[in-house]
Amino acid sequence: MIISVENLSHRYKGRAALSGLSFQVAEGTVYGILGPNGGGKSTLFRILATMMAPAEGRAAIAGFDVERQPDQVRARIGVVFQSQSLDKKLRVEENLASQGHLYGLSGSVLKGRIDDALRRLGLTDRRRDLVETLSGGLRRRVEIAKALLHRPSVLLMDEPSTGLDPGARRELTEYVQELRNEQGVTVLLTTHLLDEAEHCDRLLLVHQGKRVAEGAPAELKARVGGDVVVLEVADPQAVRQRLVDRFGVAPQVRDGTLRVEIGNGHRFVTEVVEALPGAVQSIALHKPTLEDVFLDETGVGID
Repeated sequence: MIISVENLSHRYKGRAALSGLSFQVAEGTVYGILGPNGGGKSTLFRILATMMAPAEGRAAIAGFDVERQPDQVRARIGVVFQSQSLDKKLRVEENLASQGHLYGLSGSVLKGRIDDALRRLGLTDRRRDLVETLSGGLRRRVEIAKALLHRPSVLLMDEPSTGLDPGARRELTEYVQELRNEQGVTVLLTTHLLDEAEHCDRLLLVHQGKRVAEGAPAELKARVGGDVVVLEVADPQAVRQRLVDRFGVAPQVRDGTLRVEIGNGHRFVTEVVEALPGAVQSIALHKPTLEDVFLDETGVGID
């Protein structure tokens, strides 16, 4: 395993940001850490990026301990931060050159690396553009090119889709897949966005610094089973009891709606409307999502 995290814990002024978190990431995979804001994702990211030391436990990347061997780890990781790390007043190629100098690259080697990074990220025709003139999606691509300039084996990305429109998010997902497929780069990203998480090979769901569940997106959604029916009613508690008595189901009340997991949801929808005339204001049916998995495991949604 190229990334190994064992019993990682960290606290801020008595509040647990991470609580005994453990997981492993196989080489050449896209691994997502999915959870709500404030759930411990950023703390984990900072520890893996050697920006802070954990209070307890250990983490290793490519066999090197992130706390005791930070220099060796930094040589093997590329980091894309949630907040922009580009100099907006410099041109695209100037930002990459500055990054290359930090890693001891110069001359024809650096030029070749810059040319290759720009080509792979579709930025060749933008190399002379000032960063401040680029769209959010293009800036994110420059960030990735910058992070890959020293050819790391692991790319760490903290909420990479933050501030991007849906089109730019799709492009980013495609580039991440290309990095894995064509260059064999292992990608670990943190996110609270369900559509971004869906494209990961494996996911770790975290809540309040704790491990909730792990697996491929399809495997996680299969845990819910059946269909999910959401009913909007005037009196959720009263209708909930009627559903329990009539159908033997176990509805959950969330945000003023009723949520029911059940097989053959389309039949259940018809039966509920007939059994509760006038009580149902609206009703929706969908297959299980990662949001449903998180809700099942924690009782709260990913907001």
